[in-house]
Amino acid sequence: MHALGRRRFLVQNTAIAAAAATSLSLVPRRARAAANDRMKVAFIGVGGRGGSNLKAITATGKVDVVALCDVDSRFVENTAKQFPAARKFQDFRKLYDAVGKEIDAAVVSTTEHTHAFATMPALQLGKHVYCEKPLAYNIAETRAVTEAAARAGVVTQMGTQIHAGENYHRVVELIQSGAIGDVHEAHVWVGRAWGLQSEADAKKNDRLFVDSRPATGMTPPSYLDWDLWLGPAPKRPFHNVYFPGPNWYRWWDFGNGTMSDLGSHWNDLPYWALQLDAPQTVEAFGPPAHPEIAPASMSAEYHYGQRGDRVPVKLTWHQGTHKPEIWKRGEIPQWNSGVLFIGSKGMLLSDYRKHLLLPEDDFTDFVPPEPFIPDSPGHHEEWVAACLSGGQTGSPFSYAGPLTEANHLGNVAYRVGKKITWDPVNMKCVGCPEADPFIRREPRSGWSLS
Repeated sequence: MHALGRRRFLVQNTAIAAAAATSLSLVPRRARAAANDRMKVAFIGVGGRGGSNLKAITATGKVDVVALCDVDSRFVENTAKQFPAARKFQDFRKLYDAVGKEIDAAVVSTTEHTHAFATMPALQLGKHVYCEKPLAYNIAETRAVTEAAARAGVVTQMGTQIHAGENYHRVVELIQSGAIGDVHEAHVWVGRAWGLQSEADAKKNDRLFVDSRPATGMTPPSYLDWDLWLGPAPKRPFHNVYFPGPNWYRWWDFGNGTMSDLGSHWNDLPYWALQLDAPQTVEAFGPPAHPEIAPASMSAEYHYGQRGDRVPVKLTWHQGTHKPEIWKRGEIPQWNSGVLFIGSKGMLLSDYRKHLLLPEDDFTDFVPPEPFIPDSPGHHEEWVAACLSGGQTGSPFSYAGPLTEANHLGNVAYRVGKKITWDPVNMKCVGCPEADPFIRREPRSGWSLS
């Protein structure tokens, strides 16, 4: 179970705290989606990642596809060939107006900046929701979605598929059973280097090179509703440096770069294993922040306080060319991406699929604890099962929301260029009003979370 710690109870309202405290054993009020053990689902975003989610969820054989929606009409038309009975939409607001009352659940796989706006109507209607990671574009939107999910009492799941894997389960068991003692330091690093960098580096590391907003626009392709794609983001002309995905990923108006994307997967492991909550302080390091484009390489240092009997911990995120010093010195295996826990009795190194106890000679005769985290039938499968008959998901919004907020704080610290002290109750950086625009933004006219 996710024991989320006392300080998170101060972060969120009573309803959220109650949900968070039992996030893996919570049986939602609306657990049974349909009397015949099937549920009617609307899929919002059906290309790329959305297509993968649709395939995995329909493969359970327990889902009727009621509606398909995508701002790119090609994806809707192609997907509709498989599901001819489904109604077709480009605007998810119209989808909810038309079929919102008849669906049991929604699956949201849009671009990051529209996650909250596509998810909130389903929660307000009391529908179960699966939403891709990160949960929302910024901290304020994330908090709003987390609170709405707690009020709705429905089954939720954020798209951190690795959370359901056996390796993450075993690592959490090792850390929480004290295999390496008290963990006072942890490092997370990812090799991906997409974002602002030199043209030479971009040729080696990235999909494209861009260092400023284009001076002129382009004509959008006929199959794309560009205004709907922009959604709540500030209006700007179409250009192929934003679309197709994941080109948008690097632009602050639409995404938050590697931190919010891969951070959802990689920071998930220490967040879960160490029972983290809201960080006390965050400080970021890297090149000067660009007003438009997220960096390819940077790092962020989080400090978390005492959590029950768990000691304070420093967690450092590294992306792109940034790596932990212990990695640079060759004192651990130099995996391209990984998570390192440093404890009083040793270290644990993990990636998505494997882990090592270090120094290996010290753990030759080590006997791991008996597994105590139940095996998952699969990330998507557990969501469908919980929607239909109650039970649990591994990454409900009560857990995924605070994780997403913490990831966003790394970018907030980077963009203000100084160490921040976080007030989670008021969603403020103490004595740092310049951080406010990175915590929340006013959506474009015609878009609202209320």
